[in-house]
Parts: sequence; C-alpha cells; structure tokens
Amino acid sequence: MTPLRVQSLAKTFTMHLRDGVVLPVVDNVDFEVNEGECVVLGGPSGAGKSSILKMVYGNYGVDAGHIWLTHDGVDIDLATADPRLVLTLRRDTIAYVSQFLRTVPRVSALDVVAEPLVIRGADKAEAQDRARTLLAQLNLPERLWSLPPATFSGGEQQRVNIARGFITDHKVLLLDEPTASLDATNRAVVVAMIAEKKAAGTALLGIFHDEDVRSQVADRIVDVTAFAPRIAA
Repeated sequence: MTPLRVQSLAKTFTMHLRDGVVLPVVDNVDFEVNEGECVVLGGPSGAGKSSILKMVYGNYGVDAGHIWLTHDGVDIDLATADPRLVLTLRRDTIAYVSQFLRTVPRVSALDVVAEPLVIRGADKAEAQDRARTLLAQLNLPERLWSLPPATFSGGEQQRVNIARGFITDHKVLLLDEPTASLDATNRAVVVAMIAEKKAAGTALLGIFHDEDVRSQVADRIVDVTAFAPRIAA
C-alpha cells in the first residue's frame, strides 16, 4: 500500500519586497512512500528539500500538482484540501517532527509530548505514561519532565519534539533533521525508533544531513536536484 504519493508538484515564492520577483523552487516533483519505508530527500542546501516537506504537511501552498494521502481508506489531495480537513489529517494520519520545538509557556515537557494522544481522545494518564516511556528512551533527565521546555538546550528541546512526533501511530511521519542537535548516543536511539516505526508499517519521509544516520535509515534517497525548475533562456 502507498499512503503518500506526490505527483507533478511545483512551488514558487513571490518576493513582494523585491517588486514581485518570482523565485522558482521546485518543479514536477514525483515520488511515493510505501508502508514500512523511509524515503529520504537528498541534495544540497537550497535545493528545495524543506519546501517539499512543508508542502506535504500543508504548511506551504502548492502552485501545481497533487499530494495524495490515504486517510481512512480514501485518497485525499492534501494540495487542495480544505484547511479544516488538513487539521483532521494532521490529527489522525500525518505527523511532523520539525527541526525546532515550538515551545508553549507554562506547559510541561510531559504534557507537550502527551498532547497528540490526548487530542485523539486517549486517557490523559495513559498518554502521560507513554510520554514518560519515550522521554526516558531518549535520555531526557526526569527532573526536566515537569518543566516547560522553553529554557531547555537545543538537544533537549529536540528530544521533546521527537517524543511528541513519535508518540502516535500516524500512518505517515515527516522528519525534518530530527537528529541535528543530538549526540551520538541519542542519534542511535532515534535510528532505532525509526526502525520500530518502519516495522509497524509507518511511511516515513525525511531530511537527514548526517550521512551516517541517513545511511542507516534510508530505504531510498530521492535526489531533489532532479526537480530543479527549468529557467527559460
């Protein structure tokens, strides 16, 4: 089964502070991600990897093409989906681990991690138990669990972010440099967690600049430079 298919996707940015100059980003993006597979977007900085990931999650608009996401047995084009439907897809089908944690004042790390399960109707105590397991697995000191993560180090915040993204059983999981701020021990933990997701049938799409991590998790690498827009002479 193919939970995620990207077809003929195109994206440009309009530079409104530069007299409306149109900056092409990617064109004719085509790939798919199967169940139990980790597909990695490869290519140099500026090639459009993060833009593709943000379009797939619905953070960026799409100029052309389709993003087919299988939700409750039905293929939905996320590129044209109503914003309310996009929120439903995020709650139930597609999750995203961004490179940086969006911290919320006065909300503990434990509750930040447990929230995606609570939103889906899980018992709060059970969700917190699952959050504790993940935070312990990621070696975040227990003394930090009850504290808001705004003052945590970059690596500590990233571990909270990873736990939050991995706590649910979403069928599609997007990963944007999830190991960028981690030491070797915790990078190995994340590699193992990705393997567990693959074994459970999750379709993963990610960006990994760490060559060692990328070689361990990638089933396929999609070279984003192949989607460079053609510039008219």
